[in-house]
Amino acid sequence: MISKNLTAASTKPIVLGILKQGNSYGYLIIKKIKELSGGKMKYSDGMLYPVLHRLEKEGLIVSKWTLNGESRPRKYYEITSAGKEALTAEKEQWNQVFSVLDTLWETKQSTK
Repeated sequence: MISKNLTAASTKPIVLGILKQGNSYGYLIIKKIKELSGGKMKYSDGMLYPVLHRLEKEGLIVSKWTLNGESRPRKYYEITSAGKEALTAEKEQWNQVFSVLDTLWETKQSTK
C-alpha cells in the first residue's frame, strides 16, 4: 500500500494524466487509479472531488454534466491546454525527484 502522503502528493499529475487520455468522471478516475496502481493507491470520493474542484478552479480542467440514456447524469472532466502545460511541468518535477532518489538508492556505499 502506498502511503496517504505520497498518494496525496501525486494526485495532481495522476488525475491530469488520466484526463489527458480522455474525458472521465469521478468514479471512473478512482477506478483507473486503482487499476494502474495494482490496488496500491486508494482514493475515495472525499479525497478526489476536492482535487477536481481545485483543478477546475485553477483552469486546468473543465467539467460538464452529461446525460447518457436512462442513467443518471454524470459530471465529466476534461483537461484544458493549461492543464496539459501543468502536466508537462509536473512530469519534469517528478522526473527530477525520481532522479535524486535513484541516485541515492543506486549509490554504492564507500567501505571505509
